[in-house]
Amino acid sequence: MSDNMLSLYKEGANKIEPETELTRWRLSTVEGRQKWYYVPENEECAREQNALEAYTLGLNTSKFFPELPKASTAQEAVLKAIKFFSGVQAEDGHWPAECSGVLTLAPGLLIACYVAKVSLPEEVKKEIHRYIRSRQLPEGGWGLHLREQQPTIFGTALNYIAMRILGYGPDHPDIVRARISLHKKGGALVTCIHLGKVWLAIVNVYSWEGMNAPFPELWLLPTWVPGHPSTYWCHARHILLAMTYCQLNRLSAEEDELIRSLRQELYVEDYSSIDWPAQKNYIYEADLQTPHTLVLDVFFALFNLYDRYHLTSLRKKATAELYEQIKADDIFSNSTNSSPAGIQNNPEYNTCLKKAHSFFKCSQIVDNPPNYQRYYRQMNKGGFPFSNRDNNWIVSDGTAEAIRALMLLEEQCPFIEDHIAPQRIFDAVNVILNMRNSDGGFSSYETRRGSWLLEAVNCAETYGKKKLSGVICKIQIGDPDWNVAWIQAQEMTSYNYLHMLALKMFQKLYDTLHKALQYCRNTQKAGGSWLGRWGVCFIYGTWFALEAFACLGYTYHNGLACNEVTKACAWLVSKQMKDGGWGEEFESYKLSKYIQHTISQIHQTAWALLGLMAAKYPDVHVLERGIQVLIDKQQAIGDWPQGDIAIGFYKAGTLHYSAYRNIFPIYALARFTHLYPDNPLASQHLKNGPINNFKEGQTKKH
Repeated sequence: MSDNMLSLYKEGANKIEPETELTRWRLSTVEGRQKWYYVPENEECAREQNALEAYTLGLNTSKFFPELPKASTAQEAVLKAIKFFSGVQAEDGHWPAECSGVLTLAPGLLIACYVAKVSLPEEVKKEIHRYIRSRQLPEGGWGLHLREQQPTIFGTALNYIAMRILGYGPDHPDIVRARISLHKKGGALVTCIHLGKVWLAIVNVYSWEGMNAPFPELWLLPTWVPGHPSTYWCHARHILLAMTYCQLNRLSAEEDELIRSLRQELYVEDYSSIDWPAQKNYIYEADLQTPHTLVLDVFFALFNLYDRYHLTSLRKKATAELYEQIKADDIFSNSTNSSPAGIQNNPEYNTCLKKAHSFFKCSQIVDNPPNYQRYYRQMNKGGFPFSNRDNNWIVSDGTAEAIRALMLLEEQCPFIEDHIAPQRIFDAVNVILNMRNSDGGFSSYETRRGSWLLEAVNCAETYGKKKLSGVICKIQIGDPDWNVAWIQAQEMTSYNYLHMLALKMFQKLYDTLHKALQYCRNTQKAGGSWLGRWGVCFIYGTWFALEAFACLGYTYHNGLACNEVTKACAWLVSKQMKDGGWGEEFESYKLSKYIQHTISQIHQTAWALLGLMAAKYPDVHVLERGIQVLIDKQQAIGDWPQGDIAIGFYKAGTLHYSAYRNIFPIYALARFTHLYPDNPLASQHLKNGPINNFKEGQTKKH
């Protein structure tokens, strides 16, 4: 893949000039809540644009971050990076960064606003339009995700509708190109996945009769009944809730001139002549990642039959239950629905670290939602959220990493005096213990509830099965990186908070740690790697697994290590590229096997180095080659260039996390400087003290 292709993931397939004056955008952050707002040209800006805003918008940042000399050592590179990274911290203590990738989310927002008659500021609409245009493929359509180079019906239809909602007429050149692309594939009637059909029906450009009937009465059955929605993974459960409720109530936009026009534009056939019931199982091949099983088709046939003769009273009761579940989630999530190391001795960063510590403290969930078990939620008191505190959905690895960071800050930063209460550490440990699966592994949001048989009725259609991606849409399975975050946090907890936890849960902690490590042993691939299920992919999983083994003392000693660690390190070394870095393609997810990238990637190079260093891999030359790649690719202001996609999910999904390119190189460079302070590539000790409190002259030998 060429460097030009990699740039597509940052700027899109088309370089589109801004439609607003970017210097007038401001970002407000309060306890993790981010809100961009535009200061109109006829108003005076209350403050100057800051470094975070300018950097995020791609503006000139020279007045904030002067160009610095090229680093020659890991120490110089990490200090250069930390100086930059501390400059893009938000006022409330966190680091905002772009999370994008699903190209149907922005259209969904616009459709919801259009149907609900909610107006958006003109400047917001202009920039959404610019984003949509920037992601339009040369053929004229859109895919589902950033990584796709071929249009889908789902992606093209929704983005087409979004552009029309934004006020662009049917003769706009980009809309003409999109319509030609759509019609070449047979129009929207060659239709998309079930979720896409629901969106089209909500816009009132597709009939609710053109999709398989739901079975809402399933929500009324006891939870022990096989296939009960309470056993679905939380995202699948809540998407199903919303789709089913909309379908039952035939929620659609009021017919207007735009909708009448769209009915003619989206289809090759005359809209009034379409046989809608015949379209129920008709899905365009490029949109279909998970074909229907025979079992699923049988269930759909039964649901369609029952829908014709259902009991009205029972259907009303089921609909009311759906609405009750939706209302509860809105209440629980406030209608949002689902750290640098080694600088604690430098006063320049005291404020930065204090703000980060304060943000962690205010982000913890301090109590469970009311009557949460009634709504199939799991306890979350003490956890840390995937998004912000308002969102209220905690994740196991985020909770583990957060308490680990909190304890590090409080242990190593004497200027932080307002420590978190020990009871809150106990609550965090307790909530993660509650998320352990029976096999010793940990899931993300909730424990595994359903059986593998649910995959036979996986109706997600666009996301993959376990055989293809390792994660399935109906149930949640464990993952090495969730396990490892937990093990790392508990390894720290065992030492630093033992006085509090020993009497309450030490034996449970001990058992959990060793069962989690056994889970890692059981899931190692024959070649020595692990399949990660968030970062791409085998490099990511192998790094985390090596961290887990290291936490419990399984590292190299006198050139030897246990079999699992030896195989994992050998596998990582075998994947090192000619330039000294590592790189893995997103296709590793799709094929469930390692696919080498043509270009070494910053984030994957850092992951591989972190894994090898955690294991105390004895061949330092391997590490030096990787560290040199990170040093060489660092840019003048201290950050790193954007590489390829770092996040993948469910076979087809990709996400762009813009902070990964900076966070993980800092981590890897700091660890190298920590472990090898006398290595010429690491340089000597920091001006204000050695990294991670190493004593003068101290070194680690492997």
